Amino acid sequence: MSKWNEEFFIEKGLLLTAVSSVIIIALIIVFVFKEGLPALQSVGFFSFLFGMDWAPSNGQYGIFPMIIGSLGITALSLLMAVPLGVFCAIFLAEIAPSTMRKILNPTIQTLAGIPSVVYGFFGLVLLVPFMRVHFGGTGFSMFTASVILTVMILPIIVSVSEDALRSIPVEYKEASLALGATHWQTIKNVIFPAAIPGIITSVILGMGRAVGETLAIIMVAGNVVQIPGSIFDPVRALTSNIAIEMGYATGVHYNALFATGIVLVFMIIVLLIIANYFHYKKKVTIGGGYL
Repeated sequence: MSKWNEEFFIEKGLLLTAVSSVIIIALIIVFVFKEGLPALQSVGFFSFLFGMDWAPSNGQYGIFPMIIGSLGITALSLLMAVPLGVFCAIFLAEIAPSTMRKILNPTIQTLAGIPSVVYGFFGLVLLVPFMRVHFGGTGFSMFTASVILTVMILPIIVSVSEDALRSIPVEYKEASLALGATHWQTIKNVIFPAAIPGIITSVILGMGRAVGETLAIIMVAGNVVQIPGSIFDPVRALTSNIAIEMGYATGVHYNALFATGIVLVFMIIVLLIIANYFHYKKKVTIGGGYL
């Protein structure tokens, strides 16, 4: 009976934890919508979403340039981080000697624990002047922010991708080698394709970190509300806008910042749906025997 009671309490405790997580997320979303809807009603949904000017003192609340800024920074950082992270994961999982692996793994994990403000200071002191000298302009730009963000999301992609590669049954590798394939051919044609669902998961997690990052982006992106003409132009992200102006916003301006949060939530949901679609599509394809 005591064993049954123990299992019952553990099961209900785990269920309560899971339900609590859902409830907390739901409460956050309800609060953001409650505070943000007055601005959408006042300004108009399409005027707010596709407006080109953000000037609260003049009653202008258009966030389209910031949407472009957020998407541009995220896309550029993923473009750099995904190949680098996946190749690093392949090296750690299949090629690196155990001694080197023991050094590199803790180093990569340390990168994940560094506060974003430290990355921001690094970008502000070293990367921004470098960009200013070699690429012109002020040095504060979408590209500068993307480079910093690449370093920040790299540990997530490397760690999850490495776990995905290591989770592939050793029989796959042994069968490929037994058929005469080289080590690299086995990695390219057997191990990597089988690990793609896990690698896509790492990209999803990295993308979530990239979209939600605030402080480091504020310090190096330039925070100019404009649609960039090139990757070397300054931009302002949605998260940066909320953090910069929330301290002094009142009235419609205050509500507009929460409305920005609503748009950010929907952006993340859409991006996650797209990423998960490819994740499960590839998983089904592999399960169906097309590997």
